[in-house]
Amino acid sequence: MTQAERRIYLIKYLLNERAVYSPIAVPTDSNEQKSLLRGLMNVRQPMRASDDFIAVQNEYLKEETRRKGVTDYTALSPVCDGIYLWQGDITTLKCDAIVNAANSKMLGCFCPNHKCIDNAIHTFSGVQLRLACDEIMKKQGHDEETGKAKITPAFNLPCKNVIHTVGPIVIGSPTERDRRLLRSCYLSCLETAVQSGLKSIAFCCISTGEFHFPNRAAAEIAVDTVKRFRQENKIEVIFNVFKDEDYEIYRELLGKN
Repeated sequence: MTQAERRIYLIKYLLNERAVYSPIAVPTDSNEQKSLLRGLMNVRQPMRASDDFIAVQNEYLKEETRRKGVTDYTALSPVCDGIYLWQGDITTLKCDAIVNAANSKMLGCFCPNHKCIDNAIHTFSGVQLRLACDEIMKKQGHDEETGKAKITPAFNLPCKNVIHTVGPIVIGSPTERDRRLLRSCYLSCLETAVQSGLKSIAFCCISTGEFHFPNRAAAEIAVDTVKRFRQENKIEVIFNVFKDEDYEIYRELLGKN
């Protein structure tokens, strides 16, 4: 199958899952098809799909990621001992684990084509990730607490695992409790990675953006927590940023000239 044929197959499969989608026609424009497919994946409830669907989806997502370009963190130069700074799309980063800034339901973002990292990670990992998260949450029996961490396979992402954490939501200025919880997010992810035998972990900017933690204050907590943890544990850490503003903040804090 070509990539276009895979995309149309996946769209038709997802449209046929629910009768309410019956009036929707498959667009002819490739960008409109991509938007529809992502939206359908975003709103799909956690449930199993056919083996054929999974096989086609896996081929499709891996090819999409290949076209975007994969970055192996080992090809990067560390900013300081065991710590890297990289600006780019975290869903294209090859390492042992990437961190997902999740919400308390831990099932990914259900808003079609939303630009948050939770949406992107679930989209390019595939429908298996939501199902894996759902199984974890059903066993847990309650919403995920802020500052904890859960690990899942990464499925179709270049990384091996995804570590999910719920950051604090800031109203106004961050309180001491907000700061403590954000530190706990980083520490919980690091501890989970080490306990799982991982050698590298990539952090997104947890709680900034949608959760309103000030960028610089969040970065200061992130860098301090990682440096303290690495005094006893030599896991390699990649700080992944998307915005120029965050890149400049981390570059300053990490002492890169």
